[in-house]
Amino acid sequence: MGRSHARGREQASKQASPILLVPEIFGELVRKVDAQNSPPAKPLNGRVDSEDRRSRHCPYLDTINRSVLDFDFEKLCSISLSHINAYACLVCGKYFQGRGLKSHAYIHSVQFSHHVFLNLHTLKFYCLPDNYEIIDSSLEDITYVLKPTFTKQQIANLDKQAKLSRAYDGTTYLPGIVGLNNIKANDYANAVLQALSNVPPLRNYFLEEDNYKNIKRPPGDIMFLLVQRFGELMRKLWNPRNFKAHVSPHEMLQAVVLCSRKTFQITKQGDGVDFLSWFLNALHSALGGTKKKKKTIVTDVFQGSMRIFTKKLPHPDLPAEEKEQLLHNDEYQETMVESTFMYLTLDLPTAPLYKDEKEQLIIPQVPLFNILAKFNGITEKEYKTYKENFLKRFQLTKLPPYLIFCIKRFTKNNFFVEKNPTIVNFPITNVDLREYLSEEVQAVHKNTTYDLIANIVHDGKPSEGSYRIHVLHHIWKRRDAGETNQQGA
Repeated sequence: MGRSHARGREQASKQASPILLVPEIFGELVRKVDAQNSPPAKPLNGRVDSEDRRSRHCPYLDTINRSVLDFDFEKLCSISLSHINAYACLVCGKYFQGRGLKSHAYIHSVQFSHHVFLNLHTLKFYCLPDNYEIIDSSLEDITYVLKPTFTKQQIANLDKQAKLSRAYDGTTYLPGIVGLNNIKANDYANAVLQALSNVPPLRNYFLEEDNYKNIKRPPGDIMFLLVQRFGELMRKLWNPRNFKAHVSPHEMLQAVVLCSRKTFQITKQGDGVDFLSWFLNALHSALGGTKKKKKTIVTDVFQGSMRIFTKKLPHPDLPAEEKEQLLHNDEYQETMVESTFMYLTLDLPTAPLYKDEKEQLIIPQVPLFNILAKFNGITEKEYKTYKENFLKRFQLTKLPPYLIFCIKRFTKNNFFVEKNPTIVNFPITNVDLREYLSEEVQAVHKNTTYDLIANIVHDGKPSEGSYRIHVLHHIWKRRDAGETNQQGA
């Protein structure tokens, strides 16, 4: 590829050579006339670099079609499928490899008279087949869409200034509340990614690439790809200068499929809670975090701790006297372990099996605080394994800055998956968890109230349903199937 580049530069210099071969006096007159009609060019050894002048006056800039440009997909050549030296044709939006004489981009430019190309890695513009670099400030909006960047001041003002942005096609959108394309069956991942993108500390960390780009990983480690793709997706979601009011998470999901070893896929519906659990732990590990010692932005934002008290129960079929004797053994005494958590799983009461007088199923309702009683340190619940039964109770010892509740609606057995339709009533603001903390823990926590910033909902049957999300952005927004509806806040 280096040879073809050199050959292209040689051709460009040959085309520019007549200016350098005219008599010296006449050449000076030509340069003076050109200088009056064009911006000043950089001198090169006392002479004007004609290639630099041409680069600022490309006659094909008006052929660029911004409406077809989409940089959300994998950066590979549409013919050779190679990632190396990929260019985007700014006329038709397709990706091609190289720009030398026999490259796919060069051939495309000759066959279809498409002349303006963007190197997807260096962010430089070129005119083909003439093979000179284009330097023009009017193209900065294209490079910003390909690679959005945020200053510290811009990041600090994101939550202070909620301004509507206008896409290239005229549609308006709120940065951070743009739709994520559902490629086939990836709405479960879209909802989780969109919820995480609206957690301010996590968002601010990934909007600034310098925070994580120098993290050292072992050679051949693919998990860091997850960090890079999540950062790119975060910056695209919050880009106030997008060409369209939606974003495709294609590259992000490809990284998920690769790093999860196809546990989570684009073409197959997954469980939102399972994906959330895997993604947070994988992100923490890829950022260099460990289970106990080394912290990351993920644990700083979401990790809390609790005490888990466990007591083994005698087998229910044993005689009462034998049960009483076993309870005095050390094996059946209560034990306590300290554990961390990224989210709290809330159990729903069993849904009724019977219908009401109108032959309709009764859908019960329960307040959030009722199912939160699981973590008050007093409430006990029986857990069954294949061989043994246990009583467990949970006591919170540390609350994270941002708390995730996962309401357990699905129960699985050997035959089918069942969904619990119980409605959970919860306040949007001022959810106080102080009463679920012991007195010693309350003294450490000055703030124990939480406001809702995102709510993920599963609609439909367990095997056929879909996910959608409500997001707080000064007003409540709902994201599903590419539509945005206002919700009362």
